Parts: sequence; structure tokens; C-alpha cells
Amino acid sequence: MRQAHAEDARTEARRVVRNLLGDERPTAETLIADVRPVLGDERTERTLELALGASLTRRSAELAAIAALLVGTRELGEEWWSRPRGGKLPAPDEVVRTAVAIEPWTDLTALEMLAAWIADDAADQLWGRPVAEVDLNSWHAEDRFRLPPGVRPGQRLVVHFDAGGRLDAVVTRRPDDDLGSNLDFHSLRYSRPAEAQWSWGVAAGLGPHRLPGEDPDPYAREVPSAAGGVLRAWAVRHGATREQLGERWETVGDVVAAIERVDWMWRSGEWFGWWRGASALVDDSAYLPYRLEELAAG
Repeated sequence: MRQAHAEDARTEARRVVRNLLGDERPTAETLIADVRPVLGDERTERTLELALGASLTRRSAELAAIAALLVGTRELGEEWWSRPRGGKLPAPDEVVRTAVAIEPWTDLTALEMLAAWIADDAADQLWGRPVAEVDLNSWHAEDRFRLPPGVRPGQRLVVHFDAGGRLDAVVTRRPDDDLGSNLDFHSLRYSRPAEAQWSWGVAAGLGPHRLPGEDPDPYAREVPSAAGGVLRAWAVRHGATREQLGERWETVGDVVAAIERVDWMWRSGEWFGWWRGASALVDDSAYLPYRLEELAAG
């Protein structure tokens, strides 16, 4: 059942990315070809350098952020990159040059931060600036924020809940005659850059995503057979098929492709330990022995 949900998500992602980028099965090659005439050669090369600097298990996320920047630039214009953002925030072009994320986005990479900025800016242009921000980890609908002055019963207010994500809150009069608000969860929507980021990442998957100028090919690096054997055997014991795992794991590319086919995120929670081990194998991490020990102990 969970694997069926994974395929449903991929089908929807392909539909969305086809509508936004005209490419149902996106690749790094087609993305770069689309980006270059919109962002320009210099900016494109710098964003690709940032993607190259990420670990291979993070590369898909970096490319998905570039997809958001592509769609957002088409909507907001190239001048978005040089426009100052006010306060202590630099223009996006300066972020591309420094490759540093800024508070409160320091849990993101520079490209992911820029994708969040452009997704929010596109949402603001389409629906207006939000009056408040809410956390949808709680689905409590009533009175989640302080109302701005001058609102009227029945008025719909735009609320921020995620990068590029908006929903409406409807102003209502309570029985005590005070004004309150109810979140309208049916109004939940995302801007096109946010949709592009999600759909590209899901439709293209973890990879392999080879980029121009890579020599040697990082996906051609051989992986230690003993570690690969431990991870493959664990996966088979916990329900993965040999077709999903592939015939053999000789290279990093073999492992990346297998991780994508296994759909570990849609399986039981114990698969997170397997993912930690497999990603350490792909990224040639010094933590690999510890991840295998954790997997065995679990």
C-alpha cells in the first residue's frame, strides 16, 4: 500500500513538472538546457557549482531548488536576482556569489534558501502579502493569530505556512461578539516555484544526476562490497525485492539507483536506519561503519 502511494506521488509530480517545464521525466541535462537561457551563462554556472559542492545524496534537492529558481525567474523577471531585499538581506545574486545561507534559513543550503525566497515572492505577487504565519503541524483551525485592525466578518485573509505556501483564514464573529478567524484548509495552495521544486525532486528522483564537467564521474566510484552486501541483505530481509535492489552494487551509481527504486521513505520507520547506511555508502562517509553497526543492532 505504501509503495502504491509512492507511485501515486511520482505520477502527480510528473504531471505537475510537465505542466511547468514541459518535461514529464526530468533530468539534470534537460533542466540545465532550460535554465541557461533564463538565468544566463554566468549565473547558471555558479548555481551548478553550488550543486556540485553538495553530497551526491543531496544533489537532487539542489537541482530541484534550481528548478524553482527557473520557474520563479520566468514569473518575476531576471531583475529579481539583483533587487535588494531590505534590512540585512542581500540580493539573490550576492547569495549565489557567497554561497552562504542567512538566518533564519541556516538549516538550508544557499540554493534552497533562494528557492524559498523566490517561492514566497511569487506567492506574494499572486495572492498578496500574508498577514500572519501559522504552523500546520497543528490542524487547529480557530484563532491561530492576532487579527490585523479593521477586518470584517467574512473577510478572507492570506496566511503563510511554508515557503510559497498559502491558505486563507476567514474572519468570523464569535458568540461573545468578538472577532476571530478560522483557517480554511481547502484553500491551501503553493506558488509555481514551490510546485516546481517539489515536483522536480520527486519526478527526477535521487539520481544518478551527472553534471557537466565532472571528471572523474562520482557515480562511477566503486563501493566496498562488504558494506554493500550488509545493506542489500538487510533490505531483502525487510521486504525489498531483488528487482528493486538491482543485480549488483559495484558503483555509487548502482546504489543511488537502488535507493530510488526501494522507496524507503514509504516503508516502516526502521528503514530510516537503512537509508543512513546507504547514504553513508554513497557519500563515502567516515560514519559508514557506525551506521552499519546501528543497523545491525536495530
